[in-house]
Amino acid sequence: MILDADLGLSAWGVFQVGLMNIVDLSFGQATQLVGLGLLIFGWTLGFPPGFGTVSNMLFIGFFIDVILRWEVVPKFSNIVLQLILLVAGMVMLGIASYFYLNPKLGAGPRDGLMIGLVQKLDKEVSVVRAGIEITVLVLGIAMGGPVGIGTVITALSVGYFVQMAFKLGKYDRNAKHMNLYELARSLGGK
Repeated sequence: MILDADLGLSAWGVFQVGLMNIVDLSFGQATQLVGLGLLIFGWTLGFPPGFGTVSNMLFIGFFIDVILRWEVVPKFSNIVLQLILLVAGMVMLGIASYFYLNPKLGAGPRDGLMIGLVQKLDKEVSVVRAGIEITVLVLGIAMGGPVGIGTVITALSVGYFVQMAFKLGKYDRNAKHMNLYELARSLGGK
């Protein structure tokens, strides 16, 4: 929805399009490649991947390409409707983040970075997420990724939507997520 608001990509989208300027990939494939890089980075910082981490990395990129190809979300030329779609996208992202993180089966690579930094720095989700988004945006711009007003709005405010969803759902930001090894042991009864 954020992408289809046509007011500019998210910061991660700018980064991924910047990557696409360097490597011949679809938007979904760039999303997967960035996810893989973040998965490896998180693992080196002591956050091993969980089922949610790997699933997010593989399936989000795939479904982005499907949704873009099939044009599932309507496009609007009216700025008010575009802004509504942008805000609706951020609300959905916040709610979706809560629901997929709450089972604690592993955060997606980007959210894993956010959660890891929230825990290590002991800062609010909104502050950490804004810092990540701005950093990724600057890197994306350096690689030639496109920027719009929606990019700036999203980079500065998506963290608040995630934080709001976490507070409403009473998500424990210090919760430990089950990694793949722990999941395999629990399924094996050991």
